[in-house]
Amino acid sequence: MSGGRLMRAIRVSEFGAPAVLRLCSDVTVPQPGHRQVLIRVHACGVNPVETYIRAGTYARKPTLPYTPGTDVAGVVETVGEGVSAVKTGDRVFTTATVSGGYAEYAVAADDCVHKLPDALDFTQGAAIGVPYFTAYRALVHKAHAKPGETALIHGASGGVGVAACQLSRALGLRVLGTAGTPEGMKLVLNNGAHLAFNHREEGHTDKIMEATEGRGIDVIVEMLSNVNLSKDLQMLGYGGRVTIVGSRGPIEINPRDTMAKESSIMGVALFFATPEEQRECAAQLYAGMEAGWLRPVVGSQYPLDKAAQAHHDIIESPGAAGKMVLTM
Repeated sequence: MSGGRLMRAIRVSEFGAPAVLRLCSDVTVPQPGHRQVLIRVHACGVNPVETYIRAGTYARKPTLPYTPGTDVAGVVETVGEGVSAVKTGDRVFTTATVSGGYAEYAVAADDCVHKLPDALDFTQGAAIGVPYFTAYRALVHKAHAKPGETALIHGASGGVGVAACQLSRALGLRVLGTAGTPEGMKLVLNNGAHLAFNHREEGHTDKIMEATEGRGIDVIVEMLSNVNLSKDLQMLGYGGRVTIVGSRGPIEINPRDTMAKESSIMGVALFFATPEEQRECAAQLYAGMEAGWLRPVVGSQYPLDKAAQAHHDIIESPGAAGKMVLTM
């Protein structure tokens, strides 16, 4: 591999609106170092967190300029020294990249690279990383969800939502999901939820409580806590847990709602998962791919040069329907 090859990649030189995502065609193809893998990218998932990072409003800011993207799927081009788990030609997906995934080639640390079974295509592979690992972290590592408990997935038709529905069902939970469109509700029911509710409907939380026969929810996976958290605390049963996966601002809550049920609110950040937790999660998800319950739902697909449009749409669209993906 000569070090001088060029590729197309999205570069961000300043924080700001989606327009700061610029397609450059003269970016040098990165080289894999020790325990790193170079992947020819076929697809890369788009996650809401990438829009917050790009806007400069996220807690962690990358050094400018940078290429966004963590969830790539593609084929191993070359491996650095010390890599034994994958080899050139393997189909893989990643949970993190070193060089950024909105590009034709990406470098990732070998412990973030996982084999992609033949049953899943590359766009599905690009929908696994952050959504499924986040869903697992929320349900298992944070909420310690148990078979027989009731889980409410708020915003169940998006990438993390679909993953959380499929995983909750596989873990033996009773699964309730919310979505913002009839299409989204159908998607939720097709992906493991026992019941679906339209969160735009007046009184939908009353219907959710009725579905639990007044007992309340054991575990809530929350994508939009700045809107829902206060209501979530009121819907929990005794000892219930809310896991915060997403928020777009502050909200006022009454702490008494936690006292009345001895309930907990827990933040979820994949960034803090230990290598051990990552391995456990990867093993569980691989078993899900083999068993067939892990089937990523791919939503809107955009070519690489439409990354700015994708960033606009993931925040402004009226209702998610699967995982948004860039294709190379």
